[in-house]
Amino acid sequence: MTTTATPRRRLRRASLTALVAASSTALLAGCGLQPATAFVPAVAPGSIEAIEGLPDDASLTVTTKNFTEQLILGKIAVLAAKAAGFDVTDMTNVPGSVAVRQLMLDGDADMTYEYTGTAWLTYLGEAAGIPDQEEQYFAVRDADVANGLVWLPPAPLNNTYAMAVRSEAVPELGDVDSLSDIAALPVEQRTFCVEAEFNSRADGFAPMLERYGLELGAADGVPTSNVSILDTGTVYEATDRGRCNFGEVFTTDGRIDSLDLAVLDDDQGFFPAYNVAPVFSAEALEETPELADVFDAISPSLTDEELRTLNRRVDVEGEEPADVAFDWMVEKGFVTRP
Repeated sequence: MTTTATPRRRLRRASLTALVAASSTALLAGCGLQPATAFVPAVAPGSIEAIEGLPDDASLTVTTKNFTEQLILGKIAVLAAKAAGFDVTDMTNVPGSVAVRQLMLDGDADMTYEYTGTAWLTYLGEAAGIPDQEEQYFAVRDADVANGLVWLPPAPLNNTYAMAVRSEAVPELGDVDSLSDIAALPVEQRTFCVEAEFNSRADGFAPMLERYGLELGAADGVPTSNVSILDTGTVYEATDRGRCNFGEVFTTDGRIDSLDLAVLDDDQGFFPAYNVAPVFSAEALEETPELADVFDAISPSLTDEELRTLNRRVDVEGEEPADVAFDWMVEKGFVTRP
């Protein structure tokens, strides 16, 4: 039988909501970023309906990090929980992965959307990620049981590193669909734009080239003169403008579509998996196990292509994450307009 939230959870939640909201605003202001509001549009049930037998005072606290994709996912979670009948505390837009993780570990938040690779490498301290998406998920899921966290099955969305080719270069380069195809190109066409961090990572640029049979710095591989090392955020534009044929990207970034870049297939499975999944405190799922059905229904629709579109609406077109999330939830039939 579903029970109401414990007094301990309710007391912690009430005090931390104000604290995190205030600290998020201050930190974001210092970084020159705008804090997201806790507002979401009013929502009515769609395929997500109020959970039968849910107490009137049932509550759920949702938290996420403070970048665009996380804000959108957080608003999706808030809307889903509201449609399911919960009084939702919106604790999205928290600065930093570690802060969100601590809220979950301390029981001060009940749910977040997290990436398998982030948890494996950053939170659990493993030395290397696992490229196989299913294997990475099960490894994280099993490891986090001891921390009181439950990972529901992941979405297809895999926000990992990738290489993209500018569309204008395709006629000249020919049929380039995968990273393996780059090795067949003449040396002078193997030009890259990458960020400094990716260039220096132990699992970054040079090891990626090596996996695909190319040596960074070699005259017959990828000479250093073929590589432009750029500041964060400028790689996409530089790639589109022809500074290089191939640019380092993240697979769900909205600029991929807005600049008409094509993501190359990582056919040798070099990059670690970063699938997103709903993560709950074990306590929250014990109280309301039906939550798993609500979020399991949403996950299959969260793909790389869908999030590129949603991220673009925020980052390129200037829409609010809550509005973008609401429109998507209505379009998919998960909720309806009241």
